[in-house]
Amino acid sequence: MAHHGRYRGDRTAVTLMPDRRQFTYAELDRQIDDWAFELSRQGVVRGDRVCILASNRLEHLTLFFACTRLGAILVPLNFRLSEHELNQTLSGVKPRVSYTDWLDGRPDAVTWHTLDTPPRVDEKFPAVDVAMDDVLMLLFTSGSTGEPKGVMMHAGMLLWNAIQTQSEWGFESDDVTVIHTPFFHTGGYNVTALPLLRAGGRLVLMDRFEPRNMLTCLVSEKVSLFFAVPTMFQAMAECDAFDRTDLSRLKLCISGGAPLPKRVLDKYRGNGILLKQGFGLTEVGPNCFSMPDDQAAFRPLSVGRPIMHSRVELRDDQGNQVALSEVGELCIKGPHVCKGYWQKDELFAAQVQGGFFRTGDLMRCDDDGYFTVVGRIKEMYISGGENVYPAEVVAKILQHPDIKDAVVLAMPDERWGEVGCAFVRVDREIELNELRAFLNPLLSRYKHPHRLICMDAFPLLPNGKVDKAALQKELM
Repeated sequence: MAHHGRYRGDRTAVTLMPDRRQFTYAELDRQIDDWAFELSRQGVVRGDRVCILASNRLEHLTLFFACTRLGAILVPLNFRLSEHELNQTLSGVKPRVSYTDWLDGRPDAVTWHTLDTPPRVDEKFPAVDVAMDDVLMLLFTSGSTGEPKGVMMHAGMLLWNAIQTQSEWGFESDDVTVIHTPFFHTGGYNVTALPLLRAGGRLVLMDRFEPRNMLTCLVSEKVSLFFAVPTMFQAMAECDAFDRTDLSRLKLCISGGAPLPKRVLDKYRGNGILLKQGFGLTEVGPNCFSMPDDQAAFRPLSVGRPIMHSRVELRDDQGNQVALSEVGELCIKGPHVCKGYWQKDELFAAQVQGGFFRTGDLMRCDDDGYFTVVGRIKEMYISGGENVYPAEVVAKILQHPDIKDAVVLAMPDERWGEVGCAFVRVDREIELNELRAFLNPLLSRYKHPHRLICMDAFPLLPNGKVDKAALQKELM
């Protein structure tokens, strides 16, 4: 940021929506220094934690870069958590100083400061030297399936993710992206924000996603790079304004967090928009794969090949590499892997084998080196002695013309041990027999769901992903 402030200071770095207030790189660099002086006055030194509890706003960026100038650790907090959950997190983090834009109902575990603009200081902050293994950010996973884990992101991890994304995805200084996913998830900072800032591009900050407003923003701000989760891409495609919206400026759309239905891919590509499947985890980047543009249409369900400087293996439950086209757990090694879990060394050590991080994701790799996600280890179930991968079943279900979205979860069965339950989002009621008849030529019978639940909408997590824990309660 100091480099861009010095050499391309007049270029716009950030646009705040909805009022379209703009900040140049020089202005942003100045505010970062002001915040660094303010944090220093608050006693913040290397290794201290600085918490922010706020919706998407400029301070998520200025506070983060200010922390890097002191070697401190920024902790973006999930503002959708309960007061009790936030207090638990704060008690474990023990921040030196905490900032919020909340007016009422603030958690009482710490003393809060408001996000007022710090005093202007007309000098450069004497930044400390940051080592590549210094932790600079602490992001807590959503905890939808268990206790949240604080992922320690070190300088090398953040830098390598930015470098590799910029190189492999072709980010340039004239690119524009929208940051609408919350900053307390890795999607806010690390999918496009930090990589594009490194390239000298422009970020458009929005504090929430709404399909029609997003379509308008993509046009008015001339957005060229766009990241969202599948439910968001579907919501935009189902909006009546989609087909009459000129999205020709978009050169790349990336979907992540869950498999994207092929019909949604086809809808965007039919409108001349390059939409690709992405893949990553908070702990390992998160941008781990890249798909060449000329292959995207031919391999719609693949996430591509591993990025440069990343070692990837697919292993069985004994830790041995599997053969091509066989299913194995994705294990990743490289400079983009996190340093560990905050105060949970044993838990992180259990997920590392021979220097490789075990992601818990199941994939196949074809003869050309392209990877396809088939599910999560914890989601895989065994029906009549056969492994069933829910992602594979979902991909076939979504070929049904009347099904917009689907989730498959395991449920106990006296005869088969476990069978699948399909939750589907539809406009009309569909009977289980109809679905199974549709799946007959597409899937082995043991993979067919034994129960079907039709819904108008799925419960969603704050990051836009389907809340599978809430759906699982329907089976209890």
